[in-house]
Amino acid sequence: MTNRRNFLKAAGIGMAAAAVPGLANAAAGNAELKKARGDIQLGVASYTLRKFSTEEALDMTVRCGVNRITFKDMHLPLDADNATIKKTVELCKKKGVTLYGAGVVYMRSKEDVDRAFEYAKTAGMEMIVGVPNHELLEYVEGKVKQYDIKLAIHNHGPGDKLYPSAESAYNLIKKMDKRMGLCIDIGHTKRIDRDPEQDVKDFFDRVLDIHIKDVTAAAAEGKTCIIGRGVIDFPSFMKTVVKKGYKGTLALEYEAEADDPLPGMMESFGFTKGVMAML
Repeated sequence: MTNRRNFLKAAGIGMAAAAVPGLANAAAGNAELKKARGDIQLGVASYTLRKFSTEEALDMTVRCGVNRITFKDMHLPLDADNATIKKTVELCKKKGVTLYGAGVVYMRSKEDVDRAFEYAKTAGMEMIVGVPNHELLEYVEGKVKQYDIKLAIHNHGPGDKLYPSAESAYNLIKKMDKRMGLCIDIGHTKRIDRDPEQDVKDFFDRVLDIHIKDVTAAAAEGKTCIIGRGVIDFPSFMKTVVKKGYKGTLALEYEAEADDPLPGMMESFGFTKGVMAML
């Protein structure tokens, strides 16, 4: 609630600045910050829409005013044949949504890795958001080089023995190909009482994707909630992302209200867009 009050206060200041020419010019004066803000794209991680069909998921994404998505396998199965993959890609194009990646994809064997990269190649994806077993990382790096498809390791917070934090992944890949990177999930990061903002700063050279959400507590029991209603300082986080010059996607992974996520998605995107506008 404090975050929301601060945001509304800032919005009021912004409106007042717009009404006074001198203040408006000052508020709009940082051209570099505005340009950096424009490089950031919003998207959806389709696990958000796990109870809905592929077409419904795309329609709901469009209703949120967003045109980028990563598909979880319930929306495009990992074992789908080429014809099914191409048909799904055409559906995305018809709806005006860019299918930029897959994930989260678990990789527990070389066969899993091979399948994931062939799948991504057939679909024309630029990225796999994945969780490869540690012993497979060098093999995955070879596939990244072969296919020129990025691999962004996703952290899952409390209870995750492979990658509980972005740091745990970073330490294993920091000397590997630059396309071996991170998908920082800021909600799970907060749930292990780490600062998502600081993690973005510390590991920025490998941040390929970011899953945005808010959570009710900086503890394992924290649950996903609408952005702006939880404990993450979103205005401060967004300012850091913009200042660092992030050019990737902020993909909403809204895990709450699986049967009716659209209202929460819309409010979350509205809050995020409001913060971006104020920057």
